[in-house]
Amino acid sequence: MKHLFKNVFAATLVLFMAYSCSDDDNGTTPNVDPTTTVVDLALDTEDLSILVTALTRANLVTTLQGDGPFTVFAPTNAAFEAFLTANNFASLDDVPTDVLTQVLLNHVVSGTNLSTNLSTGYISSLSTAGAEGRNLSLFVDTSNGVVINGVATVSTPDVTADNGVVHIVNGVIGLPTIVDHAVANGELSSLVGALTADGNTTFTTTLSDDQTTFTVFAPVNSGFSSYTNPNSYDINDVLSYHVIVGDAVYSDELSNGYASTFATNGDGDNLSQYINVDDGVVINGGSTVAIADVVATNGVVHAVDNVIDLPTVVTFAVADGTFSELVGALTTSTPETDFATVLSGEGAFTVFAPTDDAFSNLYTALEVNGSSDIEEGLLTAVLNHHVVSGNVRSGDLTDGISPETLEGDNITLNLPGTGDNIADVTDGAGNDDIGIIVVDVQAFNGVIHVVNKVMLPDTMN
Repeated sequence: MKHLFKNVFAATLVLFMAYSCSDDDNGTTPNVDPTTTVVDLALDTEDLSILVTALTRANLVTTLQGDGPFTVFAPTNAAFEAFLTANNFASLDDVPTDVLTQVLLNHVVSGTNLSTNLSTGYISSLSTAGAEGRNLSLFVDTSNGVVINGVATVSTPDVTADNGVVHIVNGVIGLPTIVDHAVANGELSSLVGALTADGNTTFTTTLSDDQTTFTVFAPVNSGFSSYTNPNSYDINDVLSYHVIVGDAVYSDELSNGYASTFATNGDGDNLSQYINVDDGVVINGGSTVAIADVVATNGVVHAVDNVIDLPTVVTFAVADGTFSELVGALTTSTPETDFATVLSGEGAFTVFAPTDDAFSNLYTALEVNGSSDIEEGLLTAVLNHHVVSGNVRSGDLTDGISPETLEGDNITLNLPGTGDNIADVTDGAGNDDIGIIVVDVQAFNGVIHVVNKVMLPDTMN
């Protein structure tokens, strides 16, 4: 029996090998099933013929026949026809090739993303039409089917190929601006409502401009619902304060420091924001980035958990860890004077703000452990010696200018400063080794200039 089994197996193996090494013509080419690519699926679907023509015109066929894997959101012929009409193109040939290429790539995502694996949130397409050449973001909404960027609904999901998957959609996904992203995401509906209240088109027009780049810190709905606008600011000013004009600042480019926003004070000076990245990204100490780097053609959106209110000079002192000693001196060490309330008022104030290092050097010179060890009357006089009435920006300074401080003594500023100083300062006590090292941190009620030494008044007068 063993011998019989061996002989049958051997004969079968010989026949199998002979069959495998033959074909209908010359017996030399093996029969192998061809690989099915996402392009082949499109070719085999009559309702995707315009997509195939577009891919051919944009020279993307070979790309999508590659290993991938790719996820393709494939618009139907009707979707393409609607897209051409909406954008005043008579035919596909009228679409500039570079634009067509980026639009098509905005329908392609890396990886095999089946509909069951998609969830509400952002993914990156292969289009590099984003600001600074970044990959555009796509917003996927799975709350009711699968909708991409609010404009394309998946009608036929999960048509699988060997190098990915195709989802047929009923709309062409255009190249989104910041406004398009805001409209697509339901979590930003309160922001959109605020931007367009009473028929206002200022923001939608501005933030749709593809000739300028923007960074927008966009409050989510819960942030808007909890915002009470305690100072009754004009909501348009508040909204402007969430926008940085002229730069798309991505999360990997952020660092601790100040940025200039679209909002202005009464004099037309652009207000500053303090950005801290020590633990996530926090704006002005009270608004945290929840979703970073939503890439649009004209900039980037960072969704934040709270509305960022217009800042006072106190806002920056509290938010910027550089001024922790100054905050302590203004609050716990001077209980008889409510500096926080005063400097949060209408102003305007110009504050020459000493750094923590400046206070540390003062404590060493006075042989004390901190501001609480300094007699309150003296400390109050010192603090008032750092404040000047009015919004005096660096451009308003001239060599030898000698403004009076709230304490009563004058300080003298000389331009340009020596060494790393932007300006040199002589305080009321005659100390002339003080330097302004940062200028024009602009609040709604005044401006801060940072100094590297605590200024002392004339205690003899």
